[in-house]
Amino acid sequence: CASPLALWRRSLNGRRALLELTLSGAGVARKKLPLFIEIRDVKVESASIAMKIIISRRNFLRQSLAATAGASLLSRNRLFAKISANEKLNIGVIGVHNRAAEDLNGVASQNIVALCDVDDGFLAQAQSKFPSAKTYSDFRRLLDRNDLDAVVVGTPDHTHAVATMAALKSGRHVYCEKPLAHTIAEVRAVTNEARRRKLVTQLGTQIHAGSNYRRVVELIQSGAIGKVREVHVWVGTSYGNVAVPTDTKPVPAGLHYDLWLGPVEFRPYHPEYLPFTWRNYWAFGGGSLADMACHHIDLPHWALNLNHPDSAEAEGPTVNAETTPPWLIVRYDYAERKPAAGDPGSPAVKLTWYHGGKRPPQFAGGLLPKWGDGNLFVGDKGMLLADYSRHVLLPEKDFAGFTPPAKTIPESIGHHNEWIEACKGRGATTCRFDYSGPLTEAVLLGNVAFRSGKKLQWDQKSMSAPNCPEAEAFIHYHYRSGWSL
Repeated sequence: CASPLALWRRSLNGRRALLELTLSGAGVARKKLPLFIEIRDVKVESASIAMKIIISRRNFLRQSLAATAGASLLSRNRLFAKISANEKLNIGVIGVHNRAAEDLNGVASQNIVALCDVDDGFLAQAQSKFPSAKTYSDFRRLLDRNDLDAVVVGTPDHTHAVATMAALKSGRHVYCEKPLAHTIAEVRAVTNEARRRKLVTQLGTQIHAGSNYRRVVELIQSGAIGKVREVHVWVGTSYGNVAVPTDTKPVPAGLHYDLWLGPVEFRPYHPEYLPFTWRNYWAFGGGSLADMACHHIDLPHWALNLNHPDSAEAEGPTVNAETTPPWLIVRYDYAERKPAAGDPGSPAVKLTWYHGGKRPPQFAGGLLPKWGDGNLFVGDKGMLLADYSRHVLLPEKDFAGFTPPAKTIPESIGHHNEWIEACKGRGATTCRFDYSGPLTEAVLLGNVAFRSGKKLQWDQKSMSAPNCPEAEAFIHYHYRSGWSL
């Protein structure tokens, strides 16, 4: 039987503790400050106990400075002092495979101190590149660390909100993959939390950082094609059109399936759900619209300063309660927004989204070159066709010899680098949640309209469609027991 001292030693190792640090000096009142420390290497020698106290220079300064300023220990983010511009961030990364692996590479210039994934195999691959990083299968345990400055969230859609909100509430800056969340209500909650805490955020719409989008925005805003009242956005991507698995399969060794499900009601494991094809199912994703529209609708939102649509109506195949539509056409109406303080306003615009092989009528009319995915802005003086990397004014003969406007939008230092530098107090992000939250809400509203089967009259302030009460089920999130925002 282990001695009481040995048991006490085991319980202390790896724990964080709270000490009181007493400061005094000339002209300074004696003051006791709380100080978090980490305990390691507890040794029992006779009846005495020696322990090694671990606290980094960075955490000591943060905690003592926060305490001196009277910050409450109940809010972890108040413990964090401003990060030096020359200091590397300590970053925790939640999700390390597929697109998340690209995000990990995007922040690799910093200190990657913690990695999390529900798949042990993916986690081991990532750790081989960052051998000093600690690994976790549960993102909540990663966030328990007291040495993190910032967090990258690259999980499937259904866990974006719970991971991002937990990171924000712990006081960490957040980079989250698109879409910002799985439901409109989650997006709104996360956006509000980030604003309230004044943290640095960035949505993973990395095309926004490219030069091409900047030049398109300058052309539209300079009036090159006149007043724009109509926009078409399309992609060939298609998900859905699958049967829901009815058989059960054993959970593979090394996969923490219950953690992968997160807030979603339990269902038996099936390889059809993960690691990639979860976008086929409403429980985990939102099909092609949720996957791709944040990239593409970002361009008209930016160029025309759009915010929340006033209505949305969708056309697609018969609604399936379980799986996402293989094709969809969504028609959004944006009302004119008058200029106000700090807001240049926006025109009344009809924006139509297409996926799964559907395209705007201008293609059938032979008015457009045979490009792939893209955006078409229709103005009263011409059209502008754009994709990720190129753009053209149409009809080309009408713009022969056209001189583009001066470049007014600075080139980006890189989407991830924008976020890194902003976390250090240098510059700002261009897809912060205040911008990308309303963008994501607009995208997800298209799926709500499709699933509801009606044209939705959207009241963004109350986050409801007064003409369609049944839409409520798709606007809000429904978590299983043990999970919350």
